[in-house]
Amino acid sequence: MTDHHFFAIVSRMKYIERWALMRSTRRENLSEHSLEVAMIAHALCILGNTRYGRSLPADRAAVISLYHDAGEIITGDLPTPVKYFNEEIRDAYRQVEGNAVEQLLAQLPQDMRSAYADVLREDEELRPYIKAADKLSALIKCIEEESAGNTEFRTALLSTRQSLETMAETLPEINDFMKEFLPAYGRTLDELLQK
Repeated sequence: MTDHHFFAIVSRMKYIERWALMRSTRRENLSEHSLEVAMIAHALCILGNTRYGRSLPADRAAVISLYHDAGEIITGDLPTPVKYFNEEIRDAYRQVEGNAVEQLLAQLPQDMRSAYADVLREDEELRPYIKAADKLSALIKCIEEESAGNTEFRTALLSTRQSLETMAETLPEINDFMKEFLPAYGRTLDELLQK
């Protein structure tokens, strides 16, 4: 039996820190970010299905979200201002990310690769929901940092909120999530448990 490294590599997401250019009150790693994105993407799909008559595979969105940044285990987390500085850099980085995904897939047994390729490669139908969940996760981080008195995230909070407002023009589920769930972030556990 051959030794396969896929899951050992993926478990290293906990070592990839996010927000490298920002001073944070609490560090965030790729593992916890991916879990949060998975939960939010699942919720956005459920909102879409129950309120907007969509037929989105919410469970699939959650699984894809768990792996949505897996390539960063190899590439690292390139800061957003660098990643999107211009089209050439963005396109080159997408190619690097694609190569990283292929490297990860090569770490699986042959008979498992197609199933994981289906999860690690983008899904056009779910892409907007996962991207929205990713942005919502970033907004939550900004809110938590501001609640802790850290003004370092002020501009990130404004630009992320603005980006989500634009995305919500085609995905009203984003507004629903922001109105119904976002206000609770930054509260204490005692406050959250009071009804």
